[in-house]
Amino acid sequence: MSFYHKCQAVPRRFRLILSSFLQHDGLPFSEALPEAQIERAFAEEDATFAQDEDTIYTPAITLWAFLSQVLHKDEQRSCLAAVARVITLLVALGKKPCGEDSGAYCRARAKLSEPVLERLVLEMADRCESQLPEQWLWHGRHVKLVDGTTVSMPDTPENQAAYPQSRRQKPGVGFPISRMVVLFSLATAMVCGMAMGPYAGKETGETALLRQLFGQLDKGDILLADRYYCSYFMIALLRELGIDFVVRMHQLRKTDFRRGRRLGRNDHLVQWTRPQRPTWMDEETYEQMPKSIEMREVRVQIQQPGFRDKSITIVTTLADATRYTKDDLAQLYQERWLAELDLRALKCSLGMDVLRCKSPEMIRKEVWVCLLAYNLIRRAMLQAASQSDLSPRQLSFTAAMQKIAACWVILPLLNESKDTMIAIHLTGLLAHRVADRPDRVEPRAVKRRPKPHKLLTKPRAQAQAELLAGNSA
Repeated sequence: MSFYHKCQAVPRRFRLILSSFLQHDGLPFSEALPEAQIERAFAEEDATFAQDEDTIYTPAITLWAFLSQVLHKDEQRSCLAAVARVITLLVALGKKPCGEDSGAYCRARAKLSEPVLERLVLEMADRCESQLPEQWLWHGRHVKLVDGTTVSMPDTPENQAAYPQSRRQKPGVGFPISRMVVLFSLATAMVCGMAMGPYAGKETGETALLRQLFGQLDKGDILLADRYYCSYFMIALLRELGIDFVVRMHQLRKTDFRRGRRLGRNDHLVQWTRPQRPTWMDEETYEQMPKSIEMREVRVQIQQPGFRDKSITIVTTLADATRYTKDDLAQLYQERWLAELDLRALKCSLGMDVLRCKSPEMIRKEVWVCLLAYNLIRRAMLQAASQSDLSPRQLSFTAAMQKIAACWVILPLLNESKDTMIAIHLTGLLAHRVADRPDRVEPRAVKRRPKPHKLLTKPRAQAQAELLAGNSA
């Protein structure tokens, strides 16, 4: 294994980050986020800092350390652990180590620009999407999945002001909570868009956040969603943008297959009429909405081992029954569950369910760094899948993350053996396949019992004061 032996300068180039994520020139999708593109994004967003020759925390080093926090768990996720990895890198390069204190790193991390991080995430996803082979698309079209979730964060006054805790919790015993809506690519599983806001309040619901993401959808895309998003105005707005919609029928809307133009058994076209104006829509926009839209409704049977058969109704703007058959739509809607798995990869594998930063500005940066790490891992999976007949959805995200974390510090130090190491890990990913588990059944229960700690029912400072006063009640 060959290393650089002579004293190296502090890394100022973003090649450091790409090397740690198993990247080198010549790989498929390598041009989705080349080093020059990262440098251009930082320059155009005026996000350059630490330009002195002897400065340790350059933008490249700072972002590299921030990304390392996402890839590690528990204590290894702390700022002190990130500084320790920077020290290891510097010593291996023959440089004088920086201080053990995390203050300088935290100040440099705060200088990272949120627009730059967002731009890197979205540009990489878009470029990978544009390079996909035909067999990874659905009927030759790009499909985007949408789903919502929530994340919590440290209980600081700043976070509580921006992202208040649930109203059902007592002050001082809850945590700030943010609602997020995320767009994923069905083919690549990459994040193609994200909007976040408070958990409660006007225009903070998932449909309102989705409307903020319309700019991340391209004309001709297909949006796949659960029934929460099934609304007349959502469908009308998407049609105006040239985007098709596949969604489960909302539980409050009734279907009568005796009406409309019949396309087949339990498959017809029907006219939906415009409902009353919602409170979030102004009068001018409402008047521009079509008074009726033609929708296709399809009822399909869902068979799941251990359960009685049930039927669901799918609503779509894909009216061509010859090109998009009833079975095609049923199979596509089953893929909607992949959005849940992608969110699980973000929240459980990458630990985004509980954020660590103590201010809203840093919380948003932490989220975008998580999404950047997620997309970079997904790109490595795309590169591995392109070497075989597998789809990137068939490879294990956790295995890819573990391989990247295992050689995080060492890969930027390798010389001529770097390409060999990257090739070994990418080839190894092909052995870690996700099992084909159609209609998997698992009990929603855990075997391991939690420790019987009491729950904190009052602010911690108050509880501590009572203990010091000798009152343990």
